[in-house]
Amino acid sequence: PDLAIRSTFIVGFPGETEEDFEYLLEWLKEAKLDRVGAFKYEPVTGAQANDLGLEAVPLEEQERRYKRFMETQQVISARKLKDKVGKRIPVIIDTPGPTVSKGRSKADAPEIDGAVYVASRRPLRAGDIITVKIERADAYDLHGTAV
Repeated sequence: PDLAIRSTFIVGFPGETEEDFEYLLEWLKEAKLDRVGAFKYEPVTGAQANDLGLEAVPLEEQERRYKRFMETQQVISARKLKDKVGKRIPVIIDTPGPTVSKGRSKADAPEIDGAVYVASRRPLRAGDIITVKIERADAYDLHGTAV
């Protein structure tokens, strides 16, 4: 089945050490999640994290960790998507185009995840579910042809 395991992470949470962050990166490499998002910690009015008494991670360090985290996941994502090359998958069309339409697989959340770009000789309509042979992949998107 075309399922995806996804999660979202906070980097730079108060008290997060470099050792904690390295542990997270190693775990991410081992877990190989399909879809991952991250954001930098930001104090929110009324949040319990504000009162934990833990040392804040400087904004510059949060930015560095965020970039490292996303670069790590980008490599994982690219490898996972490359495994789909040569396969046929069902795709729902979101945005039809004259020769290339944009859609998504069952595992892709609209407006959040990558897309499947579908070349087709026949016109496609939004909502069509078609079979697509995947011909190439990049870090976040798949490219294929309607069959």
